[in-house]
Amino acid sequence: MTTTYPPSQLRLTEAADFYTSSSTNIPAARNNDAVVSLVGTLGYGLTWSGGIFVNPLMSRFANLRILTLLGAVVMSLGLFLAGYSTTLWQLFLTQSILYGVGGLIMAPVIQLLLDKYGVRRTLQILAGWNVAVGIPVAAVVKRRRAFDPNSDAGRVRLNMALVKRGTFALGALLQAAGNSIPIYYLSAYSISVLSYSSSTGSLFLAINSAVNSVSRILMGVLADGVGRQNTLITAAFLSSLAVFALWYDAARPRFIAFIIVYGIYAGGYNALIPTTITEIYGVENYTRVNGAIYFIRGLGSLLGAPVAGLILGTHSRGAAVPGDALKGRFERVVVYDGVLLLCAGLCVSYVRWLDARDKGRWKWKA
Repeated sequence: MTTTYPPSQLRLTEAADFYTSSSTNIPAARNNDAVVSLVGTLGYGLTWSGGIFVNPLMSRFANLRILTLLGAVVMSLGLFLAGYSTTLWQLFLTQSILYGVGGLIMAPVIQLLLDKYGVRRTLQILAGWNVAVGIPVAAVVKRRRAFDPNSDAGRVRLNMALVKRGTFALGALLQAAGNSIPIYYLSAYSISVLSYSSSTGSLFLAINSAVNSVSRILMGVLADGVGRQNTLITAAFLSSLAVFALWYDAARPRFIAFIIVYGIYAGGYNALIPTTITEIYGVENYTRVNGAIYFIRGLGSLLGAPVAGLILGTHSRGAAVPGDALKGRFERVVVYDGVLLLCAGLCVSYVRWLDARDKGRWKWKA
């Protein structure tokens, strides 16, 4: 998995300003960042963790096009129905569960649609886009190997390698939790604390996603030279450093620097997980361990933005900042995020030591 931020996460981030505003179509979501971010992270988590349930289905369906088409239809239906939601449970059912199974372009486009048409029409347009893109994709999906209904490739089993390297899984969980927080609160911080416009907040999110995408390629090149585990560790620690040094108590210039720098380091970590799994667990264990790791990362996302929303509390987006109170609450969110990423770095560092110990020798490039 080397994709950028899942579309559900980006789209909920853009819609969050509307859902929590005074003009929201869901009164219970007004000024409630914790609940609204939970809607997004639930869909985001299902996007990551759903593979552990879908893989067994894929191993038992001869025609993958049916599954792919079904997924596209269900996702589109979730977005379409979310436009008619008036209560939180309806939003959870549609935008979180049904949908959650190009940030550069999508963030500003979604903000433009929200400003011009409102949330209902925007979600309907996105639903139509999903169908238009999903059907052609479903039509060309093919299996790489001949279908074998008796194969155990997709069956879920407890893998002892994963148990022995549980620290790597813990690091993946903590990094996923920490990684989700800036994505959800970049826009809120820029609007509510730094008094930028909502369109500028969307632009910041797009820039971060673009940098993240480029970083995945460059970090892969770097990893070839200095080692995947070394690059993963460095990315985790520098992500934490960026949060503490550039986001905490950030004025406008330092916040812009954070958007770029964090996009570089976070992108590197996310891109290197699959290849690092192969190196630590072995190619023969990749399929099962990869599914388990991404399931764990899906769970980790639920510890990030929703808990940060509870720390932040309620506030009116775009309203005048009440003294330093709101900024102080954001600083606590930043500390929470930085600690999560720091602990993720410590976990992968420990795994690096374990891997060298088990292989009987230390190599600087690993």
